Amino acid sequence: MSDETTAPEELSRDAAERELERLAQEIARHDSLYYVDSAPELSDAEYDALRRRNEAIEARFPDLKRADSPSERVGAPPSSSFAKVRHSRPMLSLGNALNDDDLAEFEGRVRRFLNLGEDEPVVLYGEPKIDGLSATLHYHGGKLALGATRGDGETGEDVTENLRTLLDLPHTLTGADVPERLEVRGEVYIGLADFTALNREREAEGEEAFVNPRNTASGGLRQIDPALTAKRRLRFFAHGWGEASESLGERQGDILARLDAWGFALAPLARRCTGLDEARALHREIEAARPSLDFEIDGVVFKVDRLDWQARLGAAGRAPRWAIAYKFPAEQAETLLQRISISVGRTGALTPVAELEPVHVGGVTVSRATLHNEDEIARKDIRAGDTVVVQRAGDVIPQVVRVVTEKRPADSQPFAVPAVCPECGSHAVREEGEAVRRCTGGLICPAQALERLRHFVARDAFDIEGLGAKQIEAFYMEGRVRSPADIFDLEAKDGTGAFPKLAERDGWGETSAANLYRAIEARRRITLDRFIHALGIRHVGQTTARLLARRYGTVEDWRTAMDAASEPESESLAALNDIDGIGPVVADAIVEFVAEPRNGAILDALCARLDIEPVEAPAADSPVAGKTVVFTGKLQRMTRQEAKARAEALGAHVAGSVSKATDYVVAGEDAGSKLKKAEALGVTVLSEDEWLAVAAGETPPAADDGGDEGSDGGG
Repeated sequence: MSDETTAPEELSRDAAERELERLAQEIARHDSLYYVDSAPELSDAEYDALRRRNEAIEARFPDLKRADSPSERVGAPPSSSFAKVRHSRPMLSLGNALNDDDLAEFEGRVRRFLNLGEDEPVVLYGEPKIDGLSATLHYHGGKLALGATRGDGETGEDVTENLRTLLDLPHTLTGADVPERLEVRGEVYIGLADFTALNREREAEGEEAFVNPRNTASGGLRQIDPALTAKRRLRFFAHGWGEASESLGERQGDILARLDAWGFALAPLARRCTGLDEARALHREIEAARPSLDFEIDGVVFKVDRLDWQARLGAAGRAPRWAIAYKFPAEQAETLLQRISISVGRTGALTPVAELEPVHVGGVTVSRATLHNEDEIARKDIRAGDTVVVQRAGDVIPQVVRVVTEKRPADSQPFAVPAVCPECGSHAVREEGEAVRRCTGGLICPAQALERLRHFVARDAFDIEGLGAKQIEAFYMEGRVRSPADIFDLEAKDGTGAFPKLAERDGWGETSAANLYRAIEARRRITLDRFIHALGIRHVGQTTARLLARRYGTVEDWRTAMDAASEPESESLAALNDIDGIGPVVADAIVEFVAEPRNGAILDALCARLDIEPVEAPAADSPVAGKTVVFTGKLQRMTRQEAKARAEALGAHVAGSVSKATDYVVAGEDAGSKLKKAEALGVTVLSEDEWLAVAAGETPPAADDGGDEGSDGGG
């Protein structure tokens, strides 16, 4: 049985590490397809299943949680076609519940986190989960001043003029007590009647019909010309808020009532629910009303109604602890699986893909679905020519749920696992314990070489305008670009040697060539986190790259530290391992990458051509920003989980072990070995109250030399 098909509770520690790596890479790819390209390849149910599996493995092995874990990431980076907007507060995603038990577990987590008594009611505010595109609106003096997409949760796209075209979006807020500054968040969507009418108009004009409402809304809001956005007849439901110049209220429902009074449209059927029975009843009510609604929904969002509780609960990675999306069951249909093709990824992984006879599932025509790996095919006994049941829980290509064996052709043959890479003919091997088969061709495999270059110029990496996948492939095949550094030499080599002038190639001209070189020149200056992520280091995604950039500051210091970390017993390696979320597997991959001579040559070449800038640290005005903190023992004023979340929100680094690099050890009751090690190393030890004072800006005490509160604890 492979890692991918083994239940989380049955995985060994090594297998869990491998599976978390696979899930991080796969989910990141699907995030980009969904949020950036509006061209997803997975159903909502299949995507959610990947995230739930990742969370289940992390729950069993919390120390293996990766810095680039999907649970720490929201959406995808904004497009380069629009100006960037930095959100004052992150726009987070939501965790999912798939059944009543999941909803009960959510309520239980809230109770445990807040340490609520059994007789304390948890009131939830429930509302339909609109299947659209998240957006945020900024009002100054009651006037719409700025509108943006969610983007990657931290930075979105400025689409203000496009948002002004929405049919029911107030440009000026009316009513009493409108704050001077107000940020309203919600969902952009297209009504189903408008979607049908729009497609009729397109077909009458000889244009291709849009596939589904969600992608129509997403693509419409991100048009360069606002007049094209206006033709999509988009609308907006408000469901939350960001910053405001004054307090808006004490409960979720009360603030939404104020938004309604100020002119915003709210989703119908929303209400407060006291207890799980009322919440489940609302979910059933909204699901029953789903066919009669003029907009697409895929579940019900439940939020803790009390805002003071929301503030205490905070967020865990990409999702708030005070909200959850209770999804509806998936839709299914039968179709013919015509053949199984093989896709080769940038790491050499061979992924089987089901090529389907196009089928209409819940308003979407689908024709392809990933089959993950050969074990998944064997487990479900999927064969070319089979009639299969496909499942859809969103506006995307579905998963293959099962085979309709009674309709299988008599001459059907099991899927033959490829022994060679379809791209380069190299051997395709599956290492012991690995779920996937990989091409051994390395750099000679065009699929891997191209994918590495595509990754380098992707939106969340260098994001070079005009240099997308097609251009990279053309330049690679022509020999103009074979390594990342070649990109920054394109203009200097243009028209020399074997390369004719780019402006004279088909599809190019003087203007387009000049624009490309201008875009490349603009990317000679890049932040360290994007640079590290662009390198394609195994296990290193955006979040890990950001952690490294913030910890080491400059590319020179990062490389120096990684060189020093190649010594197994070095302090540099210990410090790298001690970064919360890195761990030995990720640390080894980073160190090995930097130590490999060919990679070193690539880094030297890039550093000679680029201006690599430090990243802006979070919470820079916080007195504990950049400090490394270890919590140990039982805290009294908050749970350990809440304490860590607050520290990270202030820009502190939360570590799991004590070292010379630790700034503070916060010791609660029954603190044990970590406290003793802090005392031995002379690390400053703080009580819970002292830590809260330091975090608030008071002068920290001197380094402790023993005898602190809790020093008699064991273990």
